[in-house]
Amino acid sequence: MASKRIARLNEQLKRELSELIRRDVRDPRVGLVTVTGVDVAGDLGSARVYIRTIDRVEDFEDTLAGLTAAAPFLRRELGQLLHIRRVPELRFQRDHSFERAQRIEEILADVIDPSDDEADEGTE
Repeated sequence: MASKRIARLNEQLKRELSELIRRDVRDPRVGLVTVTGVDVAGDLGSARVYIRTIDRVEDFEDTLAGLTAAAPFLRRELGQLLHIRRVPELRFQRDHSFERAQRIEEILADVIDPSDDEADEGTE
């Protein structure tokens, strides 16, 4: 039962944070940010917010600093929007899933040789 509640809260926080960051965060360090996921702790004390940007790696540190500075504001806004007793502390982290997926694709491309497909087609 609790896991369903946490999953719903994760998704709701993801939606609301995306909108709040896009609309209300005025820090010039924060550019275009995509919230890719939220992982709330079981006690609702903290939440890891996974983000991606289109900025360079050097600019990501500035974006992260801007979001960390905006975290108390975002937390207060979430409290007003969601009407939950305890709003988790927000901790922003870079989402590395895209890089991992790219690496897996590269490995698969090396393992599956395109010339093998052509040889298989000729034998049929």
